Amino acid sequence: MFNARPVNMMGMERFRYDIARYTTPRAMIIPLAILVLALLYLGYTTATTGMPVKPGLDFQGGTAVTLITGEDEAAIRAFVAGYPLESVTREGGSQYLLKFEAMSPDQNEQLVQLITGRFPDASINYIDETFGRTLQGQALIALLFSFIGMAIVVFIAFRTFVPSVAVILCAFADMVVTAALMNVFGIPLTLGTTAALLMLIGYSVDSDVLLTMRVLKRRGALEEKLQGAFRTGIIMTTTTIAAVLAMLIVTTIMSVPVIRDIAAVLLIGLFVDIYNTWITNAAILRWYVEKKGVNP
Repeated sequence: MFNARPVNMMGMERFRYDIARYTTPRAMIIPLAILVLALLYLGYTTATTGMPVKPGLDFQGGTAVTLITGEDEAAIRAFVAGYPLESVTREGGSQYLLKFEAMSPDQNEQLVQLITGRFPDASINYIDETFGRTLQGQALIALLFSFIGMAIVVFIAFRTFVPSVAVILCAFADMVVTAALMNVFGIPLTLGTTAALLMLIGYSVDSDVLLTMRVLKRRGALEEKLQGAFRTGIIMTTTTIAAVLAMLIVTTIMSVPVIRDIAAVLLIGLFVDIYNTWITNAAILRWYVEKKGVNP
């Protein structure tokens, strides 16, 4: 797929993009296998938990407590014994994040009084379970309508079935595989990570539209157009990856979990988009152009 061919370019060597090395079925077998495995995994997660991705505090309800203390984790757990503590995470130095499962308002009030009595500077965030489920439904509707809107715009823009389906398939695969990897890496579905998935739809379509426009609208040899699109697209993607990676590192060091999770989801999605765009979509477009003879 990516031939190593030395090409003198400002004193550097680069890889030559060559999708023609494999037939369309051979090129697509691995991406499609990954997509099927991701769908099966999400199906299993849905059957066991009720959601394709484990919901975070925003969507399942509960209480999050951030406090600073010199005590160890065992002492903290003993202090809040009797309350539905889900996890304790040390976020650098003496700062801890405590997450509690959904409680009744009365029990949550008792917890607040207990914690503020000992840690008056603690930050406490409570989300009612019913409100969390309402947010959950709204977020899923937003994702669904965003995807449908994207599909409509793509069909209007290209007005040809196969290239449009290729773009939509790649965007769908980006979303599904990224969601499955969120479960693997323990990244919950929150308002922040939902926003990251929405951004990922836009980025996926952007890279696929770049490739499709270069192949269908420009004149020249097919392989040259594919290579030109790859050079432009991979520079865009690697630049974005570098920026998102820097954001991930900084927010991890500074213990900003919301932005950290957003950056992690975007980083996963960008890597997934590379093979979906430059293998799956490129293979479909190459087959379409050669089959239909539409190459200018």
